[in-house]
Amino acid sequence: MMEFLSLAGAALADAAFAFVACIGFALISNPPVKICLAAGVLAGVGHMTRFLLLDWGVGIGLGSLCGATLISLLSIPCAKRWHTPAELFSFPALLPMIPGMFAYKTILATMQFLAAEKGPLQDAHLSDIFFNGLTTFIVMCGLVIGAIVPLFAFHRESILVRTIWRKAHPNETESK
Repeated sequence: MMEFLSLAGAALADAAFAFVACIGFALISNPPVKICLAAGVLAGVGHMTRFLLLDWGVGIGLGSLCGATLISLLSIPCAKRWHTPAELFSFPALLPMIPGMFAYKTILATMQFLAAEKGPLQDAHLSDIFFNGLTTFIVMCGLVIGAIVPLFAFHRESILVRTIWRKAHPNETESK
């Protein structure tokens, strides 16, 4: 029981930090307060999802993909509710999940690699470059795919939505 409470507290703290970071990123584009708050909630939910998946043994790439997909899926009803583009909710909510530490470690290892003399130390730096660089790349791909695919799939003009509409309403036109 104590372990569950500790995990729940850590997950909520992670969500709260993502909420605050998202609000800061969202305020750059000067949207209404309700949109900033909704984007912050989406960031908290998405980041908490990734946090819990990482705790359960899922890799950071797949965890980021799942968190980004959840953010994108939840941004669609928010967009309909407030009559704004879903990207206004999803993009600021994704920013706290960008792997800045891995990118920083990639650059740092690159600089150390260039300064080191040939030998085992240079090989260790090269290993760090590839590990951190590949991790950054995989996480960023997961964020992009998780954000874009649901927005394209469930956009009103997408092929999927038009096909479902035609099957559900065979005698009506799509322009209604």
